[in-house]
Amino acid sequence: MFKALLRLGALLALACPVHVSAQSRDAEPRSAQAMELSAAQLFDFAKQAQAADDIEAARTAYLALAKNPDIEIRTEARFRLAMMLSETGKQHREAAVLLREILDEKPNAARVRVELARIQALMGNIGAAERELRAAQAAGLPPEIEPLVRFYAQALGARKPFGGSLEVAFAPDSNINRATRSETLGTVIGDFDLSRDARETSGLGVSLRGQAYARAPIDPHVDILLRASGAARVYRDGEFDDYAASLQAGPQVLSGTDKISLAGLVAWRWYGRKPYEFSYGLSANVQHPLGRRGQMRVDGAATRSEDRRSSLRDADRYSLSVGIDRAFTSRFGGGVQVSGLRQTARDPGYSTASGGIGAYLFLEMGKVTSVLSAKYEHLEADRRLFLYPKRRVDDRYEIGLSATLRKFRVGSFAPILKLSRERNVSTIELYDYTRVSGEVGVTAAF
Repeated sequence: MFKALLRLGALLALACPVHVSAQSRDAEPRSAQAMELSAAQLFDFAKQAQAADDIEAARTAYLALAKNPDIEIRTEARFRLAMMLSETGKQHREAAVLLREILDEKPNAARVRVELARIQALMGNIGAAERELRAAQAAGLPPEIEPLVRFYAQALGARKPFGGSLEVAFAPDSNINRATRSETLGTVIGDFDLSRDARETSGLGVSLRGQAYARAPIDPHVDILLRASGAARVYRDGEFDDYAASLQAGPQVLSGTDKISLAGLVAWRWYGRKPYEFSYGLSANVQHPLGRRGQMRVDGAATRSEDRRSSLRDADRYSLSVGIDRAFTSRFGGGVQVSGLRQTARDPGYSTASGGIGAYLFLEMGKVTSVLSAKYEHLEADRRLFLYPKRRVDDRYEIGLSATLRKFRVGSFAPILKLSRERNVSTIELYDYTRVSGEVGVTAAF
């Protein structure tokens, strides 16, 4: 090991840029040739060190080459280091970061994107793996890469047994309680004054989101998947704190190129630090590929909701959504989704039917991934509540923009920025509101 490091030190010295004056016409070509030879020697050293299981020495050599000003040299060094870390050290997160750095500079590198998809799958990030495969196919695949893509597309079932993600952000919000700006509420017996906490309230909070999963294989085509997720918005005044948690468990089946998931679920919600709602039921999900660049996703659920504040709002809920995602190029894509929700409550005034349509576009620009989204939803109540003069009818519009800044990544954590505007137009003043919110934080997958 000591001799290997001494040899590596000598090679690193040779690899340092040599500054020469213009004393002769052929001085610069000779310097360039010496630098090229030094890079070749370092690659050879790293290969020999890796063959001798001296992973640390090989890693040091590749990291030095990854700083080379020649894009081809640093690309090759990052790729070899990523493959070594993934295959020998099982350091998948660091390998994924290295491959993403290559794609930031060379987005059409199909083999790199395919390997990133493989590593994402090993980390359990199946959705990210499928997106990378679609992006690779949108960029165009050399004939020698196509069989590899087909193999990985069919082998996404080889996933790690556990994983998760975390997002933490400061969250300024113009309307943290999604309440009306009006100071009065019109009813069939006259106007009522609304208390301050029932009207629009702004605030700065902390947003937390996280999920974790564990997977137990039953056979090559069936897993039992357990998922836990949580979200919270926390404010200085706990009156508007909003917490949610859920557990899901059930089988996930690979049938040909389709993936089918079934799960039983339970969920809890607290508002103002007090119990607000408890629900339980069943959910189902089907994912089906659409050619090389697209995917269709169908989600359905049937749940029973128990309202802890009023039993009149206890309800059965049935939801269905269909979405299509597509990669247009290796760096640009999008999707569209239609959805419907039926809620049958104990009081028909709280029974509603709603439908919506949403779309998004994503674009990778260097080391920044931007997402633009928009959604429209229409809701109607079955009957008029006794107190209100009209039956509730809502039209809700939402637009959002987010950016993940990988340039400032620290380990697995990358900064994320979000901005959204929401407008709900309602026949009932209490539900008529406008909201502008943002988030500045970090996100990571494990």
